[in-house]
Amino acid sequence: MIRAVDVAVAPNSSFGVRTMKLFQKLLLAPAALGLMAPVAASAADLNIAGVSQYGSEEQVTSITQFSDVKPTDWAYQALSNLIERYGCVAGYPNGTFRGERAMTRWEAAALLNACLDRITEVTDELKRLMKEFEKELAVLKGRVDGLEAKVAELEATQFSTTTKLSGLATFVVGANAFSGSAINTGANTVNRAPNSITGAARTPVSLPNAATFNYDVQLTFDTSFTGKDLLRTNLRVGNFGSSVFGGEPHALGLSELEIAFEEDAGPNIVGIDKLFYQFPLGQFTFTLGGRVGQEDMLALWPSVYPADTILNVMTVNGAPAAYAKNLGAGGGFWWQNGGFSLSANYVASNGQSGNPSVPKGKGGGGIGNRYSGSTGSIQLGYQQEQWGLAAIWSYVQPETQFVPGTTPFTHSAIDHNVNAKTNALGLSAYWQPLQSGWWPSVSLGWGINSTTYSVPQPAGSLSTSQSWMVGLQWTDVFQKGNDFGFAVAQPVFATALTGGVTPNDGNYVWEWWYKFQVTDKISVTPALIYLSRPLGEATPAGESFSQFGGLVKTSFRF
Repeated sequence: MIRAVDVAVAPNSSFGVRTMKLFQKLLLAPAALGLMAPVAASAADLNIAGVSQYGSEEQVTSITQFSDVKPTDWAYQALSNLIERYGCVAGYPNGTFRGERAMTRWEAAALLNACLDRITEVTDELKRLMKEFEKELAVLKGRVDGLEAKVAELEATQFSTTTKLSGLATFVVGANAFSGSAINTGANTVNRAPNSITGAARTPVSLPNAATFNYDVQLTFDTSFTGKDLLRTNLRVGNFGSSVFGGEPHALGLSELEIAFEEDAGPNIVGIDKLFYQFPLGQFTFTLGGRVGQEDMLALWPSVYPADTILNVMTVNGAPAAYAKNLGAGGGFWWQNGGFSLSANYVASNGQSGNPSVPKGKGGGGIGNRYSGSTGSIQLGYQQEQWGLAAIWSYVQPETQFVPGTTPFTHSAIDHNVNAKTNALGLSAYWQPLQSGWWPSVSLGWGINSTTYSVPQPAGSLSTSQSWMVGLQWTDVFQKGNDFGFAVAQPVFATALTGGVTPNDGNYVWEWWYKFQVTDKISVTPALIYLSRPLGEATPAGESFSQFGGLVKTSFRF
Protein backbone atom coordinates (compact mmCIF):
# COMPACT_ATOMS: atom_id res chain seq x y z
CA MET A 1 0.00 0.00 0.00
CA ILE A 2 1.46 3.37 -1.03
CA ARG A 3 1.61 6.09 1.62
CA ALA A 4 2.91 9.65 1.57
CA VAL A 5 6.19 8.60 3.19
CA ASP A 6 7.17 5.48 1.25
CA VAL A 7 7.54 6.35 -2.44
CA ALA A 8 9.51 3.55 -4.10
CA VAL A 9 12.61 5.60 -5.05
CA ALA A 10 15.99 6.16 -3.39
CA PRO A 11 15.28 8.85 -0.76
CA ASN A 12 18.84 10.23 -0.82
CA SER A 13 18.98 10.89 -4.57
CA SER A 14 18.06 14.28 -5.92
CA PHE A 15 15.36 12.68 -8.03
CA GLY A 16 14.12 10.83 -5.00
CA VAL A 17 13.87 13.94 -2.86
CA ARG A 18 12.08 15.95 -5.55
CA THR A 19 9.82 13.05 -6.42
CA MET A 20 8.96 12.50 -2.80
CA LYS A 21 7.97 16.13 -2.35
CA LEU A 22 5.82 16.14 -5.49
CA PHE A 23 4.25 12.82 -4.64
CA GLN A 24 3.46 13.99 -1.13
CA LYS A 25 1.48 16.78 -2.74
CA LEU A 26 -0.23 14.52 -5.24
CA LEU A 27 -1.19 12.05 -2.54
CA LEU A 28 -3.21 14.76 -0.86
CA ALA A 29 -5.59 15.04 -3.82
CA PRO A 30 -9.15 13.73 -3.44
CA ALA A 31 -8.84 10.77 -5.77
CA ALA A 32 -7.49 8.92 -2.76
CA LEU A 33 -10.53 9.67 -0.65
CA GLY A 34 -12.53 6.61 0.23
CA LEU A 35 -10.34 4.34 -1.93
CA MET A 36 -9.24 2.12 0.91
CA ALA A 37 -8.08 -1.09 -0.77
CA PRO A 38 -5.24 -3.62 -0.54
CA VAL A 39 -2.33 -3.48 -2.96
CA ALA A 40 -3.51 -5.00 -6.21
CA ALA A 41 -1.82 -6.28 -9.32
CA SER A 42 -4.74 -5.95 -11.70
CA ALA A 43 -7.07 -3.27 -12.94
CA ALA A 44 -10.02 -5.13 -11.43
CA ASP A 45 -9.15 -3.72 -7.99
CA LEU A 46 -9.48 -0.09 -9.10
CA ASN A 47 -12.19 1.71 -7.15
CA ILE A 48 -14.13 3.20 -10.06
CA ALA A 49 -16.61 4.85 -7.69
CA GLY A 50 -13.81 6.77 -6.00
CA VAL A 51 -12.32 7.87 -9.31
CA SER A 52 -15.76 8.93 -10.50
CA GLN A 53 -16.24 10.98 -7.34
CA TYR A 54 -12.92 12.76 -7.93
CA GLY A 55 -14.01 13.73 -11.42
CA SER A 56 -17.42 14.96 -10.32
CA GLU A 57 -16.56 17.05 -7.22
CA GLU A 58 -15.81 20.74 -7.61
CA GLN A 59 -12.21 21.72 -6.90
CA VAL A 60 -11.60 23.82 -3.81
CA THR A 61 -9.99 27.24 -4.06
CA SER A 62 -8.77 27.57 -0.48
CA ILE A 63 -7.50 25.16 2.13
CA THR A 64 -9.85 26.75 4.67
CA GLN A 65 -12.73 25.00 2.92
CA PHE A 66 -11.67 21.71 4.57
CA SER A 67 -13.14 21.45 8.07
CA ASP A 68 -10.75 18.66 9.14
CA VAL A 69 -7.42 20.23 7.98
CA LYS A 70 -5.55 22.28 10.59
CA PRO A 71 -2.39 24.45 10.28
CA THR A 72 -0.66 22.04 12.69
CA ASP A 73 -1.08 19.08 10.32
CA TRP A 74 2.26 17.87 8.87
CA ALA A 75 1.07 18.22 5.26
CA TYR A 76 -0.81 21.49 5.71
CA GLN A 77 1.67 23.58 3.68
CA ALA A 78 2.02 20.98 0.93
CA LEU A 79 -1.73 20.77 0.53
CA SER A 80 -2.05 24.55 0.49
CA ASN A 81 0.61 24.85 -2.24
CA LEU A 82 -1.07 22.12 -4.32
CA ILE A 83 -4.40 23.94 -4.15
CA GLU A 84 -2.93 27.33 -5.04
CA ARG A 85 -0.49 26.13 -7.72
CA TYR A 86 -2.32 23.29 -9.47
CA GLY A 87 -5.96 23.58 -8.42
CA CYS A 88 -6.59 19.82 -8.57
CA VAL A 89 -7.76 19.15 -5.05
CA ALA A 90 -11.34 18.29 -4.16
CA GLY A 91 -13.00 17.05 -1.00
CA TYR A 92 -15.99 15.11 0.21
CA PRO A 93 -19.47 16.65 -0.12
CA ASN A 94 -19.56 17.23 3.65
CA GLY A 95 -16.52 19.56 3.46
CA THR A 96 -13.88 17.13 4.80
CA PHE A 97 -10.58 16.02 3.27
CA ARG A 98 -9.72 12.82 5.21
CA GLY A 99 -6.01 13.00 4.61
CA GLU A 100 -5.19 9.92 6.68
CA ARG A 101 -6.71 7.54 4.12
CA ALA A 102 -4.43 5.24 2.06
CA MET A 103 -4.49 4.34 -1.65
CA THR A 104 -3.22 1.74 -4.10
CA ARG A 105 -1.01 2.20 -7.14
CA TRP A 106 -4.11 2.13 -9.34
CA GLU A 107 -5.58 5.01 -7.38
CA ALA A 108 -2.31 6.89 -7.54
CA ALA A 109 -2.41 6.49 -11.31
CA ALA A 110 -5.96 7.85 -11.39
CA LEU A 111 -4.84 10.78 -9.23
CA LEU A 112 -1.93 11.55 -11.51
CA ASN A 113 -4.15 11.32 -14.58
CA ALA A 114 -6.64 13.76 -13.06
CA CYS A 115 -3.97 16.30 -12.11
CA LEU A 116 -2.20 16.22 -15.49
CA ASP A 117 -5.03 18.19 -17.07
CA ARG A 118 -4.44 21.02 -14.59
CA ILE A 119 -0.64 21.21 -14.73
CA THR A 120 0.74 23.48 -17.43
CA GLU A 121 4.40 22.46 -17.17
CA VAL A 122 5.47 18.82 -17.36
CA THR A 123 8.66 18.60 -15.29
CA ASP A 124 11.23 15.84 -15.37
CA GLU A 125 9.78 14.48 -12.14
CA LEU A 126 6.33 14.26 -13.70
CA LYS A 127 7.71 12.59 -16.80
CA ARG A 128 9.38 9.97 -14.66
CA LEU A 129 6.21 9.45 -12.65
CA MET A 130 4.27 9.06 -15.88
CA LYS A 131 6.74 6.44 -16.99
CA GLU A 132 6.58 4.72 -13.61
CA PHE A 133 2.78 4.43 -13.89
CA GLU A 134 2.67 3.99 -17.66
CA LYS A 135 1.08 0.54 -17.46
CA GLU A 136 -1.58 1.57 -14.96
CA LEU A 137 -2.44 4.73 -16.90
CA ALA A 138 -2.84 2.70 -20.10
CA VAL A 139 -5.19 0.25 -18.39
CA LEU A 140 -7.18 3.11 -16.90
CA LYS A 141 -7.47 4.83 -20.28
CA GLY A 142 -8.58 1.57 -21.88
CA ARG A 143 -11.29 1.15 -19.27
CA VAL A 144 -12.57 4.68 -19.80
CA ASP A 145 -12.55 4.26 -23.58
CA GLY A 146 -14.42 0.97 -23.21
CA LEU A 147 -17.04 2.54 -20.99
CA GLU A 148 -17.50 5.41 -23.39
CA ALA A 149 -17.99 2.97 -26.27
CA LYS A 150 -20.60 1.00 -24.31
CA VAL A 151 -22.46 4.17 -23.35
CA ALA A 152 -22.48 5.29 -26.98
CA GLU A 153 -23.81 1.88 -28.06
CA LEU A 154 -26.56 1.96 -25.43
CA GLU A 155 -27.59 5.46 -26.45
CA ALA A 156 -27.75 4.41 -30.10
CA THR A 157 -29.83 1.27 -29.47
CA GLN A 158 -31.93 2.21 -26.44
CA PHE A 159 -35.67 1.66 -26.58
CA SER A 160 -36.49 5.16 -25.35
CA THR A 161 -34.87 7.99 -23.44
CA THR A 162 -37.88 8.20 -21.12
CA THR A 163 -39.22 4.64 -20.92
CA LYS A 164 -38.02 1.44 -19.24
CA LEU A 165 -39.38 -1.90 -20.44
CA SER A 166 -39.59 -4.95 -18.16
CA GLY A 167 -41.24 -8.29 -18.75
CA LEU A 168 -42.55 -11.34 -16.92
CA ALA A 169 -43.46 -14.64 -18.58
CA THR A 170 -44.98 -17.42 -16.45
CA PHE A 171 -45.69 -21.08 -17.19
CA VAL A 172 -48.00 -23.07 -14.91
CA VAL A 173 -48.45 -26.85 -15.08
CA GLY A 174 -50.88 -28.31 -12.55
CA ALA A 175 -53.99 -30.27 -11.67
CA ASN A 176 -56.58 -30.68 -8.90
CA ALA A 177 -58.16 -33.71 -7.29
CA PHE A 178 -61.55 -33.62 -5.53
CA SER A 179 -63.05 -35.81 -2.87
CA GLY A 180 -66.23 -35.98 -0.81
CA SER A 181 -69.68 -37.52 -0.69
CA ALA A 182 -71.19 -34.67 -2.76
CA ILE A 183 -69.35 -35.80 -5.91
CA ASN A 184 -71.13 -37.62 -8.76
CA THR A 185 -68.25 -39.75 -9.97
CA GLY A 186 -69.79 -40.87 -13.25
CA ALA A 187 -70.82 -37.39 -14.34
CA ASN A 188 -67.68 -35.77 -12.86
CA THR A 189 -69.82 -33.13 -11.13
CA VAL A 190 -70.48 -32.01 -7.58
CA ASN A 191 -73.94 -31.36 -6.16
CA ARG A 192 -74.83 -28.02 -4.64
CA ALA A 193 -77.34 -27.26 -1.91
CA PRO A 194 -80.57 -25.43 -2.86
CA ASN A 195 -80.64 -21.65 -2.58
CA SER A 196 -80.88 -20.94 1.15
CA ILE A 197 -83.38 -18.11 0.59
CA THR A 198 -85.65 -19.20 -2.23
CA GLY A 199 -85.18 -22.95 -1.93
CA ALA A 200 -84.53 -23.18 -5.68
CA ALA A 201 -82.33 -26.04 -6.82
CA ARG A 202 -78.81 -25.28 -7.97
CA THR A 203 -77.24 -26.94 -11.00
CA PRO A 204 -74.33 -29.32 -10.19
CA VAL A 205 -70.87 -27.95 -10.97
CA SER A 206 -68.47 -29.71 -13.36
CA LEU A 207 -65.18 -30.62 -11.72
CA PRO A 208 -62.09 -29.10 -13.40
CA ASN A 209 -59.76 -31.99 -12.59
CA ALA A 210 -57.78 -32.21 -15.83
CA ALA A 211 -54.06 -31.41 -15.89
CA THR A 212 -53.41 -28.11 -17.67
CA PHE A 213 -50.48 -26.09 -19.01
CA ASN A 214 -51.14 -22.34 -19.05
CA TYR A 215 -49.16 -19.17 -19.50
CA ASP A 216 -49.24 -15.48 -18.62
CA VAL A 217 -47.06 -12.78 -20.20
CA GLN A 218 -46.77 -9.19 -18.99
CA LEU A 219 -44.90 -6.30 -20.58
CA THR A 220 -44.59 -3.19 -18.40
CA PHE A 221 -43.58 0.19 -19.80
CA ASP A 222 -42.56 2.68 -17.08
CA THR A 223 -42.20 6.20 -18.46
CA SER A 224 -40.96 9.26 -16.58
CA PHE A 225 -40.98 12.77 -17.99
CA THR A 226 -39.52 14.59 -14.98
CA GLY A 227 -37.64 11.85 -13.17
CA LYS A 228 -40.20 11.84 -10.36
CA ASP A 229 -43.46 11.04 -12.15
CA LEU A 230 -44.57 7.68 -13.59
CA LEU A 231 -46.73 6.71 -16.55
CA ARG A 232 -47.27 2.94 -16.36
CA THR A 233 -48.60 0.88 -19.25
CA ASN A 234 -48.98 -2.85 -18.67
CA LEU A 235 -49.76 -5.16 -21.59
CA ARG A 236 -50.90 -8.66 -20.72
CA VAL A 237 -51.93 -11.87 -22.43
CA GLY A 238 -52.79 -15.33 -21.08
CA ASN A 239 -55.01 -18.38 -21.45
CA PHE A 240 -56.21 -19.16 -17.92
CA GLY A 241 -59.91 -18.52 -18.57
CA SER A 242 -61.02 -22.16 -18.64
CA SER A 243 -58.11 -23.50 -16.62
CA VAL A 244 -58.38 -25.42 -13.39
CA PHE A 245 -56.66 -22.40 -11.80
CA GLY A 246 -58.53 -19.72 -13.72
CA GLY A 247 -61.26 -19.03 -11.18
CA GLU A 248 -64.95 -18.45 -11.86
CA PRO A 249 -67.00 -19.03 -13.92
CA HIS A 250 -65.17 -22.02 -15.41
CA ALA A 251 -63.65 -23.29 -12.18
CA LEU A 252 -64.03 -22.90 -8.42
CA GLY A 253 -63.24 -19.32 -7.48
CA LEU A 254 -60.97 -19.88 -4.50
CA SER A 255 -58.44 -21.89 -6.55
CA GLU A 256 -57.76 -18.91 -8.82
CA LEU A 257 -54.04 -18.12 -9.08
CA GLU A 258 -52.77 -14.59 -8.69
CA ILE A 259 -50.95 -14.96 -12.00
CA ALA A 260 -54.06 -16.20 -13.86
CA PHE A 261 -55.17 -13.89 -16.68
CA GLU A 262 -57.29 -13.98 -19.80
CA GLU A 263 -58.92 -11.17 -21.73
CA ASP A 264 -62.73 -11.09 -21.78
CA ALA A 265 -62.51 -11.51 -25.54
CA GLY A 266 -60.80 -14.87 -25.16
CA PRO A 267 -57.40 -16.56 -24.75
CA ASN A 268 -54.17 -15.45 -26.48
CA ILE A 269 -55.39 -11.87 -26.97
CA VAL A 270 -53.16 -9.03 -25.83
CA GLY A 271 -54.90 -6.38 -23.74
CA ILE A 272 -54.06 -3.39 -21.56
CA ASP A 273 -54.14 -4.57 -17.96
CA LYS A 274 -52.97 -1.29 -16.34
CA LEU A 275 -52.72 2.29 -17.55
CA PHE A 276 -52.24 5.12 -15.06
CA TYR A 277 -50.17 8.24 -14.32
CA GLN A 278 -48.59 9.10 -10.95
CA PHE A 279 -46.92 12.35 -9.91
CA PRO A 280 -45.73 13.89 -6.63
CA LEU A 281 -46.83 17.24 -5.26
CA GLY A 282 -45.15 18.14 -1.99
CA GLN A 283 -45.70 15.29 0.46
CA PHE A 284 -48.57 13.95 -1.66
CA THR A 285 -48.54 11.51 -4.58
CA PHE A 286 -51.51 11.62 -6.95
CA THR A 287 -52.68 8.87 -9.31
CA LEU A 288 -55.14 8.98 -12.19
CA GLY A 289 -55.84 6.23 -14.69
CA GLY A 290 -58.30 4.75 -17.12
CA ARG A 291 -57.34 1.27 -15.87
CA VAL A 292 -55.82 1.42 -12.42
CA GLY A 293 -55.97 -0.98 -9.48
CA GLN A 294 -56.89 -0.11 -5.92
CA GLU A 295 -53.52 -1.51 -4.81
CA ASP A 296 -51.67 0.92 -7.11
CA MET A 297 -52.92 3.85 -5.03
CA LEU A 298 -51.95 2.72 -1.54
CA ALA A 299 -48.80 4.15 0.05
CA LEU A 300 -48.37 1.01 2.17
CA TRP A 301 -49.16 -2.60 1.33
CA PRO A 302 -49.20 -4.06 4.85
CA SER A 303 -47.85 -7.52 4.10
CA VAL A 304 -44.56 -9.16 3.13
CA TYR A 305 -46.23 -12.44 2.15
CA PRO A 306 -45.65 -13.98 -0.29
CA ALA A 307 -42.35 -13.62 -2.12
CA ASP A 308 -43.86 -15.80 -4.85
CA THR A 309 -47.61 -15.46 -5.29
CA ILE A 310 -49.76 -18.60 -5.62
CA LEU A 311 -53.46 -18.31 -4.72
CA ASN A 312 -55.03 -14.92 -5.38
CA VAL A 313 -56.98 -14.99 -2.13
CA MET A 314 -53.71 -15.09 -0.14
CA THR A 315 -52.58 -11.73 -1.56
CA VAL A 316 -55.26 -9.50 -0.02
CA ASN A 317 -54.07 -9.27 3.60
CA GLY A 318 -56.87 -11.38 5.06
CA ALA A 319 -59.50 -8.81 4.07
CA PRO A 320 -60.68 -9.55 0.50
CA ALA A 321 -63.61 -7.13 0.70
CA ALA A 322 -61.54 -4.17 1.94
CA TYR A 323 -58.55 -5.01 -0.30
CA ALA A 324 -60.66 -5.96 -3.30
CA LYS A 325 -57.93 -5.04 -5.81
CA ASN A 326 -60.74 -3.49 -7.84
CA LEU A 327 -59.57 -2.58 -11.35
CA GLY A 328 -61.00 0.10 -13.63
CA ALA A 329 -61.22 3.86 -14.08
CA GLY A 330 -60.20 5.77 -10.99
CA GLY A 331 -57.94 8.09 -9.09
CA GLY A 332 -56.54 8.75 -5.65
CA PHE A 333 -53.70 10.11 -3.59
CA TRP A 334 -51.48 9.23 -0.68
CA TRP A 335 -49.56 11.27 1.87
CA GLN A 336 -46.42 10.17 3.70
CA ASN A 337 -44.51 11.73 6.57
CA GLY A 338 -41.95 9.70 8.47
CA GLY A 339 -43.45 6.27 9.00
CA PHE A 340 -47.06 7.46 8.74
CA SER A 341 -49.12 7.32 5.57
CA LEU A 342 -52.67 8.14 4.53
CA SER A 343 -54.19 6.85 1.28
CA ALA A 344 -57.55 7.51 -0.37
CA ASN A 345 -58.82 6.26 -3.75
CA TYR A 346 -61.85 5.47 -5.88
CA VAL A 347 -62.11 2.81 -8.61
CA ALA A 348 -65.10 2.03 -10.85
CA SER A 349 -64.76 -1.33 -12.60
CA ASN A 350 -67.55 -0.31 -15.02
CA GLY A 351 -66.41 3.29 -15.32
CA GLN A 352 -65.93 3.11 -19.08
CA SER A 353 -69.61 2.30 -19.76
CA GLY A 354 -72.07 5.03 -20.65
CA ASN A 355 -75.50 3.93 -19.45
CA PRO A 356 -76.12 4.61 -15.72
CA SER A 357 -79.52 2.93 -15.61
CA VAL A 358 -78.83 -0.71 -16.55
CA PRO A 359 -76.53 -3.42 -15.14
CA LYS A 360 -73.08 -4.16 -16.52
CA GLY A 361 -74.27 -7.22 -18.42
CA LYS A 362 -76.59 -4.98 -20.42
CA GLY A 363 -73.98 -2.33 -21.22
CA GLY A 364 -74.49 -0.21 -18.12
CA GLY A 365 -72.08 1.42 -15.74
CA GLY A 366 -70.34 4.75 -15.48
CA ILE A 367 -68.81 6.62 -12.55
CA GLY A 368 -70.69 7.38 -9.35
CA ASN A 369 -73.91 5.39 -9.88
CA ARG A 370 -75.38 2.12 -8.62
CA TYR A 371 -73.99 0.16 -11.56
CA SER A 372 -70.41 1.52 -11.36
CA GLY A 373 -69.02 -1.57 -9.62
CA SER A 374 -66.95 0.80 -7.52
CA THR A 375 -64.89 0.80 -4.37
CA GLY A 376 -63.89 3.81 -2.30
CA SER A 377 -61.06 3.22 0.18
CA ILE A 378 -59.25 5.09 2.94
CA GLN A 379 -56.19 3.54 4.59
CA LEU A 380 -54.09 4.74 7.53
CA GLY A 381 -50.71 3.04 7.86
CA TYR A 382 -47.48 3.10 9.82
CA GLN A 383 -44.26 1.43 8.75
CA GLN A 384 -40.77 0.89 10.16
CA GLU A 385 -37.80 -1.09 8.88
CA GLN A 386 -38.99 -4.46 10.21
CA TRP A 387 -42.72 -4.03 10.69
CA GLY A 388 -45.79 -2.23 9.51
CA LEU A 389 -49.51 -2.08 10.15
CA ALA A 390 -52.58 -0.57 8.51
CA ALA A 391 -56.30 -0.08 8.96
CA ILE A 392 -58.49 0.28 5.88
CA TRP A 393 -62.14 1.08 5.28
CA SER A 394 -63.75 0.41 1.91
CA TYR A 395 -67.21 1.14 0.56
CA VAL A 396 -67.93 -1.72 -1.85
CA GLN A 397 -70.62 -1.89 -4.51
CA PRO A 398 -71.77 -5.05 -6.30
CA GLU A 399 -70.03 -5.99 -9.56
CA THR A 400 -66.58 -5.05 -8.28
CA GLN A 401 -63.68 -7.32 -9.16
CA PHE A 402 -64.01 -8.82 -5.73
CA VAL A 403 -61.76 -11.65 -4.62
CA PRO A 404 -64.35 -14.39 -3.93
CA GLY A 405 -65.20 -16.05 -0.68
CA THR A 406 -67.50 -18.97 -0.03
CA THR A 407 -70.60 -16.78 -0.23
CA PRO A 408 -71.31 -13.66 -2.32
CA PHE A 409 -70.98 -10.65 -0.03
CA THR A 410 -74.10 -9.19 -1.72
CA HIS A 411 -75.95 -12.47 -1.23
CA SER A 412 -79.71 -12.01 -1.41
CA ALA A 413 -82.69 -13.53 -3.17
CA ILE A 414 -80.96 -13.22 -6.53
CA ASP A 415 -77.43 -13.98 -5.24
CA HIS A 416 -76.11 -10.69 -6.66
CA ASN A 417 -78.21 -7.71 -5.68
CA VAL A 418 -77.36 -4.27 -7.04
CA ASN A 419 -79.30 -2.76 -4.13
CA ALA A 420 -76.63 -4.06 -1.74
CA LYS A 421 -73.87 -1.94 -0.20
CA THR A 422 -71.00 -3.27 1.89
CA ASN A 423 -68.86 -1.40 4.42
CA ALA A 424 -65.64 -3.39 4.76
CA LEU A 425 -63.01 -2.93 7.47
CA GLY A 426 -59.58 -4.54 7.37
CA LEU A 427 -56.72 -4.68 9.89
CA SER A 428 -53.34 -5.97 8.70
CA ALA A 429 -49.79 -6.14 10.05
CA TYR A 430 -46.43 -7.75 9.31
CA TRP A 431 -43.03 -8.34 10.90
CA GLN A 432 -39.84 -9.51 9.23
CA PRO A 433 -36.35 -10.36 10.56
CA LEU A 434 -33.36 -8.32 9.48
CA GLN A 435 -31.49 -11.43 8.36
CA SER A 436 -32.49 -14.85 7.11
CA GLY A 437 -32.53 -17.61 9.72
CA TRP A 438 -34.90 -19.71 11.76
CA TRP A 439 -37.37 -16.88 12.27
CA PRO A 440 -39.82 -16.34 9.39
CA SER A 441 -41.56 -13.16 8.37
CA VAL A 442 -45.13 -13.05 9.65
CA SER A 443 -48.05 -11.40 7.83
CA LEU A 444 -51.57 -11.47 9.17
CA GLY A 445 -54.88 -9.76 8.58
CA TRP A 446 -58.55 -9.77 9.48
CA GLY A 447 -61.62 -8.32 7.84
CA ILE A 448 -65.22 -7.75 8.86
CA ASN A 449 -67.96 -6.61 6.47
CA SER A 450 -71.46 -5.26 6.96
CA THR A 451 -73.87 -5.58 4.02
CA THR A 452 -77.09 -3.54 3.81
CA TYR A 453 -79.81 -3.21 1.18
CA SER A 454 -81.78 -0.23 -0.06
CA VAL A 455 -84.95 -2.36 -0.35
CA PRO A 456 -86.19 -5.10 2.00
CA GLN A 457 -84.72 -8.55 1.43
CA PRO A 458 -85.97 -12.04 2.36
CA ALA A 459 -84.79 -13.71 5.54
CA GLY A 460 -81.45 -15.40 5.03
CA SER A 461 -79.84 -12.59 3.04
CA LEU A 462 -76.26 -11.76 3.99
CA SER A 463 -75.82 -9.31 6.85
CA THR A 464 -72.29 -9.78 8.25
CA SER A 465 -69.24 -11.62 6.96
CA GLN A 466 -65.64 -12.05 8.07
CA SER A 467 -62.26 -13.24 6.81
CA TRP A 468 -58.68 -13.73 8.03
CA MET A 469 -55.28 -15.09 7.02
CA VAL A 470 -51.80 -15.80 8.42
CA GLY A 471 -48.75 -16.18 6.18
CA LEU A 472 -45.21 -17.27 7.13
CA GLN A 473 -42.15 -17.04 4.91
CA TRP A 474 -38.50 -18.06 5.31
CA THR A 475 -35.76 -16.66 3.05
CA ASP A 476 -32.51 -18.27 1.87
CA VAL A 477 -33.76 -21.78 2.68
CA PHE A 478 -31.07 -24.43 1.92
CA GLN A 479 -29.54 -22.01 -0.58
CA LYS A 480 -29.28 -18.23 -0.91
CA GLY A 481 -32.17 -16.83 -2.93
CA ASN A 482 -34.51 -19.77 -2.31
CA ASP A 483 -37.66 -19.11 -0.24
CA PHE A 484 -40.25 -21.25 1.49
CA GLY A 485 -43.65 -20.22 2.73
CA PHE A 486 -47.13 -21.31 3.66
CA ALA A 487 -50.38 -19.62 4.59
CA VAL A 488 -53.79 -20.49 5.98
CA ALA A 489 -56.90 -18.39 5.55
CA GLN A 490 -60.65 -18.24 5.70
CA PRO A 491 -61.85 -16.13 2.76
CA VAL A 492 -65.10 -14.18 3.13
CA PHE A 493 -67.71 -16.33 4.87
CA ALA A 494 -71.12 -15.44 6.27
CA THR A 495 -71.34 -15.00 10.04
CA ALA A 496 -74.83 -13.45 10.25
CA LEU A 497 -77.91 -13.57 7.99
CA THR A 498 -81.06 -11.47 8.11
CA GLY A 499 -84.13 -12.80 9.86
CA GLY A 500 -82.13 -14.74 12.43
CA VAL A 501 -81.23 -17.50 9.96
CA THR A 502 -78.12 -19.46 11.01
CA PRO A 503 -75.27 -19.42 8.42
CA ASN A 504 -73.92 -22.73 7.12
CA ASP A 505 -70.73 -21.32 5.70
CA GLY A 506 -66.97 -21.48 6.12
CA ASN A 507 -63.91 -22.89 4.44
CA TYR A 508 -60.19 -23.20 5.18
CA VAL A 509 -57.63 -22.59 2.45
CA TRP A 510 -53.98 -23.70 2.73
CA GLU A 511 -51.00 -23.27 0.45
CA TRP A 512 -47.38 -24.44 0.66
CA TRP A 513 -44.64 -23.44 -1.79
CA TYR A 514 -40.88 -23.47 -2.29
CA LYS A 515 -39.18 -21.15 -4.76
CA PHE A 516 -35.96 -22.27 -6.47
CA GLN A 517 -34.06 -19.24 -7.72
CA VAL A 518 -32.33 -20.87 -10.68
CA THR A 519 -30.74 -17.63 -11.92
CA ASP A 520 -31.29 -13.94 -11.24
CA LYS A 521 -34.04 -14.00 -13.87
CA ILE A 522 -35.51 -17.52 -13.67
CA SER A 523 -37.31 -19.16 -10.77
CA VAL A 524 -39.19 -22.47 -10.42
CA THR A 525 -41.87 -22.80 -7.72
CA PRO A 526 -43.63 -26.06 -6.90
CA ALA A 527 -46.74 -25.54 -4.75
CA LEU A 528 -49.56 -27.44 -3.06
CA ILE A 529 -53.03 -26.13 -2.19
CA TYR A 530 -55.87 -27.52 -0.08
CA LEU A 531 -59.45 -26.21 0.24
CA SER A 532 -61.50 -27.88 2.96
CA ARG A 533 -64.92 -26.74 1.71
CA PRO A 534 -64.63 -24.74 -1.53
CA LEU A 535 -68.42 -24.47 -2.05
CA GLY A 536 -69.04 -23.01 1.39
CA GLU A 537 -72.74 -22.50 2.09
CA ALA A 538 -73.59 -24.22 -1.21
CA THR A 539 -72.27 -27.54 0.12
CA PRO A 540 -75.21 -29.98 0.50
CA ALA A 541 -76.26 -30.52 4.12
CA GLY A 542 -74.65 -33.58 5.64
CA GLU A 543 -72.24 -34.02 2.70
CA SER A 544 -68.57 -33.20 2.23
CA PHE A 545 -66.48 -31.78 -0.60
CA SER A 546 -62.77 -30.83 -0.62
CA GLN A 547 -60.08 -29.94 -3.12
CA PHE A 548 -56.37 -30.77 -3.26
CA GLY A 549 -54.10 -29.41 -5.99
CA GLY A 550 -50.51 -29.21 -7.10
CA LEU A 551 -48.67 -27.08 -9.61
CA VAL A 552 -45.24 -26.02 -10.82
CA LYS A 553 -44.83 -22.37 -11.74
CA THR A 554 -41.83 -21.17 -13.77
CA SER A 555 -41.19 -17.44 -14.02
CA PHE A 556 -38.91 -15.65 -16.49
CA ARG A 557 -38.09 -11.98 -15.84
CA PHE A 558 -36.51 -9.84 -18.51
